[in-house]
Amino acid sequence: MKKWLVLFATVCLTTLLSGCAGIDVSRYQAQTPALDLRTYFNGTIEGWGMFQNRSGEVVKRFHVSIDAKWTGDTGILDEAFTWADGSKTRRVWTLTALGNGRYTGRADDVIGEAEGVASGNALRWRYVLALPVDGSVYHVDFDDWMFLMDDQVMLNRSFMSKFGIHLGELTLSFRKVK
Repeated sequence: MKKWLVLFATVCLTTLLSGCAGIDVSRYQAQTPALDLRTYFNGTIEGWGMFQNRSGEVVKRFHVSIDAKWTGDTGILDEAFTWADGSKTRRVWTLTALGNGRYTGRADDVIGEAEGVASGNALRWRYVLALPVDGSVYHVDFDDWMFLMDDQVMLNRSFMSKFGIHLGELTLSFRKVK
């Protein structure tokens, strides 16, 4: 009987953990157009987004203007956010292209280093953000998925969590300015 309980517990744990693994970005390898961050995030990009809490209510909306440029394998993305309430924030990313579709990134409010992998038209970008909320700062896990739709439009969906608990989602549409 004890063997069966151990086996059952092992199967349950394996199933639970494999469910947390999510989708592998390589699933999008054959999708076009191919996403190269150095090409898309080069120049001016405009974006519009919203944050929805865990129940789906839209609680924040924003516009972002990004000035992006690359020198070799290093890119700077200067993001200027204007929120629906009129407040403004700024984040400057320093990205590094490592080759084979892999990227890393740093920003002042990112804890440690962001890691990303591009495959086909998709990028999976993961990082921990120091997020200010009502006078406190929380370290929140972001799991970003970006999908290049054509040479001008990219869609971004971010899943936010803390200790594995779903906090909300961010939806963002980018348009490259010619």
